[in-house]
Amino acid sequence: MSKRMLIDAAHAEETRVVVVDGSRVEDFDFESQSRKQLRGNIYLAKVTRVEPSLQAAFIEYGGNRHGFLAFNEIHPDYYQIPLADREALLREEAEEADDHPVASGRGGDDDDDIDSDDDDDVMGDEVARRNRRLMRRYKIQEVIKRRQIMLVQVVKEERGNKGAALTTYLSLAGRYGVLMPNTARGGGISRKITTATDRKRLKSLVQSLDVPQGMGLIVRTAGAKRTKAELKRDYEYLMRLWESIRETTLHSIAPALIYEEEDLVKRAIRDMFDKELDGIWVEGEAGYREARDFMRMIMPSQAKKIIHYREPTPLFVSAKVEDMLAQIYSPVVPLKSGGYLVINQTEALVAVDVNSGKSTR
Repeated sequence: MSKRMLIDAAHAEETRVVVVDGSRVEDFDFESQSRKQLRGNIYLAKVTRVEPSLQAAFIEYGGNRHGFLAFNEIHPDYYQIPLADREALLREEAEEADDHPVASGRGGDDDDDIDSDDDDDVMGDEVARRNRRLMRRYKIQEVIKRRQIMLVQVVKEERGNKGAALTTYLSLAGRYGVLMPNTARGGGISRKITTATDRKRLKSLVQSLDVPQGMGLIVRTAGAKRTKAELKRDYEYLMRLWESIRETTLHSIAPALIYEEEDLVKRAIRDMFDKELDGIWVEGEAGYREARDFMRMIMPSQAKKIIHYREPTPLFVSAKVEDMLAQIYSPVVPLKSGGYLVINQTEALVAVDVNSGKSTR
């Protein structure tokens, strides 16, 4: 069965991407002018309120609502304590990182949400545990002050009445790696890379890159079979990106957008592309050029797989995926057994009601 990526970028207001395996839609994402993704964006921001009861701060970063920054997401660099105390904290952090290397990052979607690998996104579970120990030593109101300026990254979108969730532990995703410019850890490997020989080889490759002290690099699942040259090129791209972010920060006044996560066309190629795909069909002149140029930059050998779709029939209609996408938005999901699910999203959680329906088994 042929596996393809289809990108509908024919309209400026909305871009849609599907990965189709034969006649089955495996992945779907969309981005519109009214629903721009915040997740992954980096802002120079200002503390508007420190809330002792929540051990968190509310942050003005430029979004619709103030963002939420939990105490364990605040790097000790921001603690307003004597320099010697901060240096001692950072030494502790570095020593623990050496003793307990983290094999993967904490997820979002996800990447969650990134619509990529859950394990590729921010810092690791060890870092969170270490920070909880630091929090027992200090209270947020003792070390973080109103009007303080911080560089923050969005890790969860605004939802309902809740503002975006933020962190000061930054992460920059490339094709094969995730750079954590202020996480004291030499390197790690995605948990989804399970082969012992791959893990050993990649660990050695990461160490040979000489990641500066105080930074971390995680090899993503897509990097499992990559060569040293490919990983090095990706790492150097991320380092250049970080230098650009630093430079922009120095010339900005809070609140300000410092770095915007790639748009959907680039994210899809970066996070969903693999060599099993027969090709990437793109409808829309500007989208095609963007996809082609981005692929030439990150994977030149695969640029020939970018195909400009020019037929009069819309791409998604021609590929017979419009009806399948329409079903995504129905809260009722029929099951082969005769039962059905009812899915409803609330501000706090997603509720899934399982019903037997016509099923008697």
